[in-house]
Amino acid sequence: MTRPNLRFGIFLAPFHAVDEHPLAALERDFQLVEHLDRLGYHEAWIGEHHSGGYEIIASPEVFIAAAAERTRAIRLGTGVSSLPYHHPFILADRALQLDYQLRGRFMFGVGPGALASDAFIMGIDPLRQREMMAEALDVIVPLVRGESVSKQTDWFTVSDARLQLPSYTLPHVEMAVAAMISPAGPRLAGKHGLGLLSLGATTDAGYMQLAEAWAICEDEARKHGRTVHRGNWRLVGPMHVAETREQAIENVRFGLEKWCYYYTKVIALPFPLPDTFDGQVRALTESGFAVIGDPDDAIAQIERLQQQSGGAGGYLQMANNWADFAPTLRSYELIARYVMPRFQGMNASREASMNWVSDNRDAILGAGRAAREKATRDYQAEQARG
Repeated sequence: MTRPNLRFGIFLAPFHAVDEHPLAALERDFQLVEHLDRLGYHEAWIGEHHSGGYEIIASPEVFIAAAAERTRAIRLGTGVSSLPYHHPFILADRALQLDYQLRGRFMFGVGPGALASDAFIMGIDPLRQREMMAEALDVIVPLVRGESVSKQTDWFTVSDARLQLPSYTLPHVEMAVAAMISPAGPRLAGKHGLGLLSLGATTDAGYMQLAEAWAICEDEARKHGRTVHRGNWRLVGPMHVAETREQAIENVRFGLEKWCYYYTKVIALPFPLPDTFDGQVRALTESGFAVIGDPDDAIAQIERLQQQSGGAGGYLQMANNWADFAPTLRSYELIARYVMPRFQGMNASREASMNWVSDNRDAILGAGRAAREKATRDYQAEQARG
């Protein structure tokens, strides 16, 4: 029988309120990845942002190189490298260096850039970001596959470009394309035969379009003679759990309101939320966008996403820092202990063994009792013979 194997990880933007020391915030990010490595999480994806004050990792590659030295097994990926911000040859070259430094634990996630403010600072037209991402991927994908590429656009040129190193990972370093709601991400993932990161999987529009997104991905793959695999599809959503729903809600009093202010007032994403803490909790949970509850609530959310999508290969928690650090670590521990095994078939054999013993309890106890009685009789007979 095939055992289910949904992978678990995090998507670390990161989110850090502007009233705390950035050095301490970054150190906690490193400690979080170390914690996940010890708990058996499969992967962590690290973001790239340059404005807004909250998402303070400017180079996921630099963070990953340091995190790799602190961890043993967890895979680390760019979540994501914003392609319009970089020359594609340089970015591909750095990705393969990380593939070597991490000895195959590196994953190369790419996207158009999430913050319009980043694009504005660099003089990039937000309307062109997805087009620029497509142009860059036309160069990056063949480069990491060991091919030579020449291409000229209005923002970069490569002439007979070939990377010095082959991919350490065979056949090539794993790549994935970010997607929110538009079909741009699924189309590019399918065109190049790459994985898909559905960042908006729990938003109303993103949730409703999950099946369509994968259908687009498969259709584009067929058109271009590529193959895509559901195992390389990750769904992303926010989640904080505690032993009870009441405790989880109390935990997120620490940072939820600050995060909601940033998300709705600063970067101005179209995600209206109430101004009160209680209203925000209700809006986020009742809409299905987030889990603020217990492990059973987390299980129900992932089951809902798997059913709607038709089955993805991974679930990534958006690392929002809604709670202080200690309850945040506890949340990930509870998910590792009680949620992950549910989607990996880890306890099926144990349950079968327990049920078999329970069903045959009388016969087993009877045999054990008979064995003890026989041992007693044998001893008595031996004593009688002197």
